[in-house]
Parts: sequence; structure tokens; C-alpha cells
Amino acid sequence: MSLTIIIIIATGIVSFLAFQNAELFDRLKFNAYRIKHDREWPRFFSHALLHADWGHLLINMFVLWSFGRIVQTYFTADFGSLGNVYFMGLYIGAVFFSSIFDYFKQRDNIYYNAVGASGAVAAVVFASIILYPNGRIFIFLIPIGIPSWVFGLLYLAYSAYMGKRGQDNIGHNAHFWGSVYGIVYTLLINPSYFNDFLRQMGFN
Repeated sequence: MSLTIIIIIATGIVSFLAFQNAELFDRLKFNAYRIKHDREWPRFFSHALLHADWGHLLINMFVLWSFGRIVQTYFTADFGSLGNVYFMGLYIGAVFFSSIFDYFKQRDNIYYNAVGASGAVAAVVFASIILYPNGRIFIFLIPIGIPSWVFGLLYLAYSAYMGKRGQDNIGHNAHFWGSVYGIVYTLLINPSYFNDFLRQMGFN
């Protein structure tokens, strides 16, 4: 069983249990105030196992399944048995890194909460873009896919803009920083991926 499927199953189980148990949901959600003042550091990671509702869960896990397979295929081909280790570094590292900005911004705001694996999923999506930029991303069942690198640029710009506005309940900052982490991490573990990216884009 692939790591992507294991992550999806674990996230689905914990999210389902938290839907039924408000105390569990409260104990696992991201709350920067409690992390800082009560030293509840596990919240940096546990919030990725929670989701606001079934729609939130299903969308995140479908995207993770779609792009996680691509990343795992490349990592396994290039690193062998270490591929799984690098994939977990990508996913778990992104859970933490994508939360840092909001931690410092909200660490004295007891009312700020966040849940979901969107930051980590964004990292996986952008890792796949680096590895396979000529792939296509289909949005809202549009039959003509958007080139993944075009989607990446638009997504980063949109997330940065919406995160700055801060007028909805979506974790745009987590999306943005998760995406950045996915790019940087992928290039750091194998710098040759940059040349491969340029070659696939026709620049090398």
C-alpha cells in the first residue's frame, strides 16, 4: 500500500472521528495561542488530520491522491527505498512549514483556529509541477486542462493576494507557504530536478 493511500486513510479516520467528537476536534485543531501559551506543540501537526466537513475532506484527499501518485513515482524511481522517506519529509514538513506564518501572526489571538491538510496537499501539488511541469490540471470538469506550471503561477498569485486580504475563512497563507515549501524541498533533495524542469519546459 502506498504512503499516499495510508495518509488518506489515516486522515479520513481521524476526520470522521472528530466529526462525531467535538472534544477530539478541539484538542487536535491548530490554535496558535494554545501552542504559544500552553505549549501544545502537537497542534502544529495534528490539525492536518482534521477537516471542517466532508466536502473539505474529500476535495483535499482527492487532490492528494491525484498528485501524490506522481510524486511518489518519481521519488521511488530516483531514490529507491528512500523515496518514501523523502515523500514523508515533503508531506509532514509542509504541514509544519505552512503553519509558521499564521502561528506568528495569530499567536496571541485565542479565537483563531485552523484545520485541514491543504498546506501539505499544496506542497505535493507543487512538487509534482516541478517534476512534471507539462502535466495538465483539470478544474471544475473543464475538458481542456490547464498546463500545471500555469496553474502553479496563478495559484501562488491568488493565494498571496487572498491571504493578504484575509476576508474569508480559507487558509490562503497555508496554501501559499505549503506551495513554496513543495518547490524548495523538491529542488533541495535533488538539484538536478531543476535542470529536468527547464528541459521539459524547453529552456535547456
